[in-house]
Amino acid sequence: MKPKLLVLSGLSALLLAACVVAPAPGPYYGEAVMVAPPPAQVEYIGPRPGQGYVWIDGNWAWAGGRYVWVTGRWERSRPGYRWVPHRWDRDGRHWRERPGHWQHH
Repeated sequence: MKPKLLVLSGLSALLLAACVVAPAPGPYYGEAVMVAPPPAQVEYIGPRPGQGYVWIDGNWAWAGGRYVWVTGRWERSRPGYRWVPHRWDRDGRHWRERPGHWQHH
């Protein structure tokens, strides 16, 4: 009985080692894209949730081999920082995504 259990344990370990868990496709910044991004979508900017919030515009992101719209949002401002908007830069025949971020100034 022991040899069967040992073989079964070894096979189970081998099968588990072969499992790969990959995250769902999300934005990948820096990937060269052959197609120019579409024009920005028009968004409704709701009321400011409170003092000290800034609006972060929505943008196109490249995910799963296509453009997906990321909805704009209100975000609390950060003292000593300014928001640098998301953008797409032309790079020869390609486009490269540059994510928005807070920059110290």
